[in-house]
Amino acid sequence: MANLLNMGPSPHIRTSETIEEVMYDVVIALLPALFVAIYVFGVRALVLVVVSVLTCLATEYVCSKLLGKKPTILDGSAIITGILFAFVLPITISIPTVIAGAVVSISLGKMVFGGLGFNVFNPALVGRAFVQASWAAAITNFSGIHKIAGVFRYDVLVSSVPDKAGNAVYLAGPTVLTAMKSGLDVEHLTTAIINQGGNPYLQAFLGKMGGCIGEVSSLAILLGGLYLIYKKQIDFKIPVITIGTVFLLTWAMGANPLMHIFSGGLFLGAFFMATDMVTRPVTCLGRVIYSIMLGGLISLIRIKGGYPEGTAYAILIMNGITPLIERYTGPKKFGEVKANEK
Repeated sequence: MANLLNMGPSPHIRTSETIEEVMYDVVIALLPALFVAIYVFGVRALVLVVVSVLTCLATEYVCSKLLGKKPTILDGSAIITGILFAFVLPITISIPTVIAGAVVSISLGKMVFGGLGFNVFNPALVGRAFVQASWAAAITNFSGIHKIAGVFRYDVLVSSVPDKAGNAVYLAGPTVLTAMKSGLDVEHLTTAIINQGGNPYLQAFLGKMGGCIGEVSSLAILLGGLYLIYKKQIDFKIPVITIGTVFLLTWAMGANPLMHIFSGGLFLGAFFMATDMVTRPVTCLGRVIYSIMLGGLISLIRIKGGYPEGTAYAILIMNGITPLIERYTGPKKFGEVKANEK
């Protein structure tokens, strides 16, 4: 009995897995989306990702030195932040804007809270929100995709297409979500946005459409997400419930549910940001509540709000609500009694 009660400080459950192994599994999972981005947008996509990653590494090193901490830039967390931040930007974004946003992602999104494991919000989305607030026109200047000699290339397109009522709708570098927000139905999406012909749902799933660098291919993100589920680095319930909630709610509100789940940042956010170990709930029930509320927020912003996308802001809002969710879903402490109980 004496040996049973002789315990040291937490954590009491340990594993041989390291932070580096977890982080580099996520990096590996992001590679399919990166390869598709390079194929669709060209070498500029790789340049923006590299600039973002290097800026994040340099910012974390400088912040660590200023705070008197040992730099841990090779643990992989800053690399993930850099990749994810670049992934939620349009291909037309300027390099100085990428640098500014990456600095904010690490300094205000991570290091100001104390570094890895202490941040309240997803760092990449903090940087994205900063760029959205500072350079709104630049971050919403998406590219349309067109095919020349069998190769998909990006260009800022301006197209005039009829909406359901027959009125002309002018779209500059549109995404599928922007087009649907402007009144286009699926019948016109292939011509106006994807510009390839064929099934628009398949084109959206494969990534032959406009959008942010790492969001265009749901298939590539799904492959990376399945890898993380296989490696047991993320809880499958979060992306499944989040995506399922968006599907059901957009259908219930009269929108096109397939286009809403295959376009925009839903897949990237559900698999790689909402599942962040630091900012999502720990308990099983908490994750279910978190995922349902997240899917609900995304749907409401997209359908009822004035902004065609809602994933980034919805995740940031839910990051802030996570401590409240954990407060009411956490297990009862051993020996705890209610107030005024004997």
